[in-house]
Amino acid sequence: MFKGILIEKDESGYRSAVRDIDEAALPAGNVTVRVSHSTLNYKDGLAITGRGPVVRRFPMVPGIDLAGVVEESTHPDYQPGDAVVLNGWGVGEVHWGGLAQKARLDGDWLIPLPARFSPRQAMAIGTAGYTAMLCVLALERHGVKPADGEILVTGAAGGVGSVAIAVLAKLGYSVVAVTGRPQDEEYLKYLGATEVLDRAQFSAPGKPLGRERWAGAVDVVGSHVLANVCATTKYRGVVAACGLAAGMDFPATVAPFILRGVTLAGVDSVMCPRAERLLAWQRLASDLDVEKLEKISREVGLSEAIPLAASLLNGEVRGRIIVDVNQ
Repeated sequence: MFKGILIEKDESGYRSAVRDIDEAALPAGNVTVRVSHSTLNYKDGLAITGRGPVVRRFPMVPGIDLAGVVEESTHPDYQPGDAVVLNGWGVGEVHWGGLAQKARLDGDWLIPLPARFSPRQAMAIGTAGYTAMLCVLALERHGVKPADGEILVTGAAGGVGSVAIAVLAKLGYSVVAVTGRPQDEEYLKYLGATEVLDRAQFSAPGKPLGRERWAGAVDVVGSHVLANVCATTKYRGVVAACGLAAGMDFPATVAPFILRGVTLAGVDSVMCPRAERLLAWQRLASDLDVEKLEKISREVGLSEAIPLAASLLNGEVRGRIIVDVNQ
């Protein structure tokens, strides 16, 4: 038996609780991992609360991230004792995830734990931080350089935003943060933001084109915020879009794209190819200040993760939540 968060849905409703789970119930897979740490991401919040149709099969163990040690393996790349990390691949949605003490997975979904990080630090980064680095890589791939001008980061006090600011600032970019929580200004400037703007400036319907300001942007919000960011991006600037915290809609016009040559680069972390995952984690190891991870994150136990899920969706959680599954 092992402990984990189990989501169930039946005639009596939708519910999440910490349960004792029989190992025989673990799904098929060629690697069994003894999990030490997981995280809470926005998608995990949707799954645990049932606010979004994230979970496709029941019962489900949520948790799109995990770090741990291989217990059993028939996969050629992994042996018992290997330290591994997982992000995405539909885990916590269609396959049991990381918010439990054990997981059985397809070894192709795993990567080795980078030597620079402890399992706890890897989960302080988690899918949010790995997605942030994918956004930075997208900006770089499209030619955005520090000398080109300011980079805007929306949802700045959340997990993706926090890591994006820290990485971009270390790389020499001038970063402007957008948040709905003005009380987090000191935190955002500690991470490396040079200026903090109120989300209200971006969240109402805007004009097709605004005054050019941003050389690039990382957006986790979507909806009117993303539309207004695109409308104020400089000629041939690049916007990396990776989230929908404000909605899936995109109430924009083609004006920024056909009149200013703006690029809207979509960033998907779930099915991202292995080579790019490895590059993202390699770059996190070199370009993220490990000391800032302590400021960005806090640790909770399994039972605390359930009430925190709603707080996360309500925008009340700053930075990253690490879950010690053995607490």
